[in-house]
Amino acid sequence: MLFTLAGTSAAGSLISCGSQPERPNIVLCMADDQGWGDVGFRNHPVLKTPVLDELAATGLRFDRFYAAAPVCSPTRGSVMTGRHPNRFGCFSWGHTLRPEELTIAETLRDAGYATGHFGKWHLGEVRADSETSPGASGFEEWLSSPNFYENHPLMSHQGKVVETEGEGSQVAVDAAIQFIRQANQRNQPFLAVVWFGSPHAPHEALDDDRLPYAQEPEALQHFYGEITAMDRAIGNLRTALKTIGVAENTLLWYKSDNGALPVGSAGGLRGKKADLEEGGIRVPAMIEWPARIKSPRATSIPCSTVDIYPTLVDVAGATPSKPVLPLDGISLAALIDGRMERRDHGLGFWVYPEPGIRVASREILEELAKEQSGVTPQRSSAVLAKPGSKHYAEDERPGFAAWIDGDFKLHRKSVPDASATYSLYNLSADPQEQTDLAAQQPERLEAMKTSLEAWQASVVRSMNGLDY
Repeated sequence: MLFTLAGTSAAGSLISCGSQPERPNIVLCMADDQGWGDVGFRNHPVLKTPVLDELAATGLRFDRFYAAAPVCSPTRGSVMTGRHPNRFGCFSWGHTLRPEELTIAETLRDAGYATGHFGKWHLGEVRADSETSPGASGFEEWLSSPNFYENHPLMSHQGKVVETEGEGSQVAVDAAIQFIRQANQRNQPFLAVVWFGSPHAPHEALDDDRLPYAQEPEALQHFYGEITAMDRAIGNLRTALKTIGVAENTLLWYKSDNGALPVGSAGGLRGKKADLEEGGIRVPAMIEWPARIKSPRATSIPCSTVDIYPTLVDVAGATPSKPVLPLDGISLAALIDGRMERRDHGLGFWVYPEPGIRVASREILEELAKEQSGVTPQRSSAVLAKPGSKHYAEDERPGFAAWIDGDFKLHRKSVPDASATYSLYNLSADPQEQTDLAAQQPERLEAMKTSLEAWQASVVRSMNGLDY
């Protein structure tokens, strides 16, 4: 790489983990558009992911883990906040966080953690003065891209455009390793968020990563090769954690941001990216934490990216410095310890009909580099509308929504000028969502409709800014 990470702020370095040695280090890894079936351990006939396969075999494997949304930015926002992204107006790709939200980076930073973001951001600008940059969202150190990125990417380091060299996933991992090493030297626990740009299109795998798939069409060689390179980078990250001496008490949580691309695999599930069917929101996910997960396990309890915030706050023993906003997630600490048998709270999903916003990483960073070198005039970061400046009616629930309660899943489809329609599935017996049970189980249907309606009303109140 052609840059060096700066040291963490003096304020952060004053707090060490000496008084609370049980606090775990935390690494959050996320793929970009990797489907539930885009892994070797789901019996993919071609794809090779030996590192992810090992994680699935030795840690806690989630067999029903859900992205909060079927596209990228909203799911990323849910990781940061523990809230469904509609609550803060992050309806689709390219939408941002609200600065008023309380993030996991802010909460853990205030609890004494070093915080760093590396890779894809896609929750706002990567300018130093932006109110939705990684820095404004609680990350003391960041090397970030506005959206997905490929090999040798331009990145924003604390708001300054830098050139990097290497395969894209490894660039993010290298920066994270440097950050982890520095935090460990200060005896400070860390939160390292590593969000890959793979396997988002366009797929540009290195020649060596295409070799295992030489018998496949060229497009698939690049797609599979990107996942293989990402898998290798994760392996390098795990090796570094061991070399640095922090692997034992590091919680490494891996997941994808949404379901499969058309070129990818949903593992036999119905639907793909952008759908609320299982193939659009069920994603590969695993936790490795040797100090606390002593033996490999798999769980079929439904869990989600909204659970990440409350889980990390719980296991870190952190106390948020601001009032906690209504959460949609729950702590999975008991599940990690093998003491959770079922989920007592339902999971809501809602694709609000708002269009995505184009965010072209390289174009944005090239323009920012021109401004920083004096070639073009400096421009200010975007000014966001204040929460509540647009009113959403509680009795209007447009778009597609779903509610998961245990083994059962309710779909609600609302289109203009027509009554909403509902369908009900038993995911345990019918993961492909083929047999609609709505007519056979009217009492369950009505109960789940009531739960979904109450949840959507709560979300609309958040959309209108009433949480702040």
